[in-house]
Amino acid sequence: MNPVIDARDLFRIHRSAEGEAAALQGLTLHVDPGEVVAVLGPSGSGKSTLLRILAGLERPSAGTARVLGHDMADLRPRRAAALRARSLGIVDQHYHRSLPPELRCREIVGLQLAMLGVAAAERDRRAAELLDRVGLADAAETAPGRLSGGEQQRIAICAAVAHRPALLLADEPAGELDAQNVAVAYELIAELARDEGATVVLVSHDPAATTVADRTVHIRDGRLSDEASAGGVSAIVVGSGGWLRLPEELLRDAGVGRLARAERSEHGILITPAGPAAAPAPEEQAPAPVPARAAPTAAAELRDVRMRYGEGRRARVVLDGFDATFASGRMTALTGRSGSGKSTVLRLLAGMEHPGAGEVVVLGTDVSRLDRAAAAAFRRRHVAVVAQEAGLVDYLSATENVTLAMAMRGIGEGEPALETAATWLSRLGLGHRLEHRVARLSAGERQRVAIARALACAPDLLLVDEPTSRLDQVNAAVVGRILADAARLHGATIVCATHDPLVTEQADVVMPLEAGSAVGA
Repeated sequence: MNPVIDARDLFRIHRSAEGEAAALQGLTLHVDPGEVVAVLGPSGSGKSTLLRILAGLERPSAGTARVLGHDMADLRPRRAAALRARSLGIVDQHYHRSLPPELRCREIVGLQLAMLGVAAAERDRRAAELLDRVGLADAAETAPGRLSGGEQQRIAICAAVAHRPALLLADEPAGELDAQNVAVAYELIAELARDEGATVVLVSHDPAATTVADRTVHIRDGRLSDEASAGGVSAIVVGSGGWLRLPEELLRDAGVGRLARAERSEHGILITPAGPAAAPAPEEQAPAPVPARAAPTAAAELRDVRMRYGEGRRARVVLDGFDATFASGRMTALTGRSGSGKSTVLRLLAGMEHPGAGEVVVLGTDVSRLDRAAAAAFRRRHVAVVAQEAGLVDYLSATENVTLAMAMRGIGEGEPALETAATWLSRLGLGHRLEHRVARLSAGERQRVAIARALACAPDLLLVDEPTSRLDQVNAAVVGRILADAARLHGATIVCATHDPLVTEQADVVMPLEAGSAVGA
């Protein structure tokens, strides 16, 4: 049986003015027909680069990648595009790119079928089936821009599987979904494999992705480090030249430090310490004491706010008589299912949208009465926004993106600004990426650059939308702690829309939203 994917010794080197960066370093992966493989790894490990090579969107610098019998390195662009249209389904982590704003959701889901010549009635039937499956049947005639980020992500999944592809490549398909819809998304993907015989490669940082996988592989530093079957049998990958990567906790438990000795034994190979023992795992430290804070005042309020999108029968009421107060110097986490109004609340607080009724008062100013220019000026003085899409300048470095935002607000210049940028980027684990153009960074790294950019501007009010949707658990925990510190130690007011418990556990206030109404605020 020929594998659907046969990738051998893949290298991908990105060359730019600041030097070379290796995204893949000798990765080898084989995937059999009908297999569901979850690819896990930290942000920046090379997961998305692997998918882009398998999709024919990038070419390997070295090595081979055969997909459905085609050598992707030699496939001409037109034939690669035809292969994608006919046989591949792609869920991009930048899902909004696959959602034409001028089309309705029903048309978007059926778009690939239309390009393949399928009759309109069959397209509509398939679209209705998939939209109902993900709980969005009532959004069939809605433009994607009127949906929440999580709802848009579900539409993108439906569009990717509508033509029943032989191979589905899914990059973080559930990054912005609540727990219930994560399960729906993964089950839809597993259903495609089960019912249609499709092969699936599912890239994620979320361990929940393994629940639908036949096999899970881990990538570190551009190589496969280990894999496990659905039955829990684990294996460490032996790479070209005989290298293998042992888990740090395993080495630490065995007392292996910087040097190890490998010897033959009757059971195989015995690895023992050959030098000073590894340092013990750091003990959990008590959190640093938080300075006593004065009783909070209201930094922002929504008063009897009503917000809806569309008109007539297609209108969607998102907020209806909504009241909320956000305390000064506190971190508030907005939680709730996709579509409950979390992102809408952030846009109202930023003055980016005006309510149909009610007031939005921020730092004593009714931003719902400001025109576009005045609202923009107010944001420059007082508010920073981290949207679901980072909105960075691709051809600038991480440092330049941060210092540019500071310059536009008249905050610092020269060496002080560079030092501030480097400090925040380093706190977010990007000290080794300071001079890298953001176009060459992973989605999770770009997400952290956007957070650093906002924090460097020291806003009075920081609005953050799903700040950890593309981050592994280690970096998500770091982001949650840094946001909380910005409130507790620096006095900023933080309002964060999130599904991530690693963020909500750091918040001073958790405000659940349900159908646009705050519950237990």
